Amino acid sequence: MTDVVLFEEIQTEQGKIIGSATLNSEKTLNALSLEMIQQLHPKLLAWQEDPNVVMVLLQGSGEKAFCAGGDVVSLYQEMKTHEGAYSEKIETFFTHEYQLDYLIHTYEKPILLLGHGIVMGGGLGLMAGASHRVVTERSRIAMPEITIGLYPDVGGSWFLNKMPTGCGLFLGLTGAPLNASDAKTLKLADFFVPTSEKTNLVESLKTLNWGDTIALNHQKLSDRLREIEQNNLRQLPRGNLSPHMNMIESITTYDRLAEVVDAILSYQTEDEWFLGAQKTLQHGSPISAHILYRQMEFGATKTLADCFRMELGLSVNCGKFGEFAEGVRALLIDKDRNPTWTYRTVNDVDPKVIDEFFVSPWDESSHPLKKLGIREEN
Repeated sequence: MTDVVLFEEIQTEQGKIIGSATLNSEKTLNALSLEMIQQLHPKLLAWQEDPNVVMVLLQGSGEKAFCAGGDVVSLYQEMKTHEGAYSEKIETFFTHEYQLDYLIHTYEKPILLLGHGIVMGGGLGLMAGASHRVVTERSRIAMPEITIGLYPDVGGSWFLNKMPTGCGLFLGLTGAPLNASDAKTLKLADFFVPTSEKTNLVESLKTLNWGDTIALNHQKLSDRLREIEQNNLRQLPRGNLSPHMNMIESITTYDRLAEVVDAILSYQTEDEWFLGAQKTLQHGSPISAHILYRQMEFGATKTLADCFRMELGLSVNCGKFGEFAEGVRALLIDKDRNPTWTYRTVNDVDPKVIDEFFVSPWDESSHPLKKLGIREEN
């Protein structure tokens, strides 16, 4: 049986250790499964406590993807078994996923994440919190949950709100893909390393003069990555997002979601990237759009831990409602790409239905993530 995560402890020239974890499901584009999550979390904790481990490397197997998202196919089977009802397995999956994401966000030692190839959904959840996020000329990053009746979770309530005005909302509504330049513009990535330098990068980390001070090790890793980036800037692809940022800011400032959606869809352009964004929004779930719009509002004033707590309730409720299951069916099960959404347009959505998604299944004392962030934020 193939290991879903490959762990390695790489020895440096000084006798220090680089902890390496590789998502190992190339056929599924390294879709993040519960088994992967349950292996990664304790290993990261162990490496954090080990004084000989100076940094962690996270990457995906193969050349196509770091991680194309969560393993929603397995969640689909669970949703169909519990149609319209609470599912303990769905709660378990998202609880463990968000705990792992939060650990990465708050990890003390450097985490170098190689965001090569496709990085979507759950993959971006892993990437968003890493201290050293690397992209290549082949990186393709997106939060396309609107296509499957979900919403940008895995901390999206937090990191989408940190983007320039309007960009988080626009990207959540359209699932527009980002390349390396776009990711750096939005501060979703820190460094660019071309594909040709990936192997050399890992080898060069063995020769760094690693020390016992975490802050200095962060700086040493940053300096090495910056050096590689500066030597290869000519290979950095031209961004798709930057030419549209002023326009995105202007059309996402309306007071109603329906007005924002109409402004995006009616914008006249011949730009292929923007036309693709319009098409995704046009065919996406109206319920997902409404959840995103409200999630962005609520997340703007929440701590990171509280964002994850809110999202856990949202995700469990999405598992009950049926829109999520229908989206996964159309895209990944039957692959007819013709979902039957509950509502035809965002104008048709009953606000009371959206209210229900934001009703937590638990009170404060019984919330599965009640202890998240207590040490760090209090």
